Amino acid sequence: MRRPAATCHDSSVSAPDESQVAAAASPIRHVLFDADDVLQVVPGGWYALMEPYAGDRARDVVHQAWEVERPTLAGEGDLLLLLAGVLAEHGVTVPVEQVFADVWCRVETAPQTFAVVDALRRNGYGIHLGTNQDRHRAAYLRDTLGYDDLFDVSCYSHDLGVAKPDPGFFVEAARRIGADPASILFVDDRPANVEGARTAGLAAVCWTVDDGVPALVGLLAGHGVDGRAQRFG
Repeated sequence: MRRPAATCHDSSVSAPDESQVAAAASPIRHVLFDADDVLQVVPGGWYALMEPYAGDRARDVVHQAWEVERPTLAGEGDLLLLLAGVLAEHGVTVPVEQVFADVWCRVETAPQTFAVVDALRRNGYGIHLGTNQDRHRAAYLRDTLGYDDLFDVSCYSHDLGVAKPDPGFFVEAARRIGADPASILFVDDRPANVEGARTAGLAAVCWTVDDGVPALVGLLAGHGVDGRAQRFG
């Protein structure tokens, strides 16, 4: 699940010119992407999606759900059972499966980010997913959005048994990717997750969809990674 993120402080970077991209000299051969607010967005936001079910209690319900969700991100417990308890506590009588489908699974992919993903793949990089998800929302991303077919390696926190920003998440992700952590660049919208990745030895940048593609391409270029749609020269 995606909570409101702290502001990224290193994302106001313009698109690189030719001299900024030095992919051949860079140790980075893989890019690991977060999901929420990087590859996908929740249209309207969590509170608005919960309002039809919880009314003016929507914010409280969402925040309480985020709290009970925390262990499930590391594979402990069942979010649907925990969420059912939260809904009942607030007098929401709609089946938990419906609320989960209409709120947790209301996701729109960000085509502008996937254009960069496609460019990176064409430019020879391994492209991977690294996201905090309980097993139910992960299944939606896998089966409905087809993420497992879009990425070389998909790392879901519930499956890894550890959630970001714990450095252990990134250590295990690098092991599954089969690469030295120093050869992986991580992209996430939360500064704490970026720091966790750096602690584990990955390169990492903070970026969110709202920052725009030129900023992302510039951040990639700062690590010698060519995210442009086409190469020149």
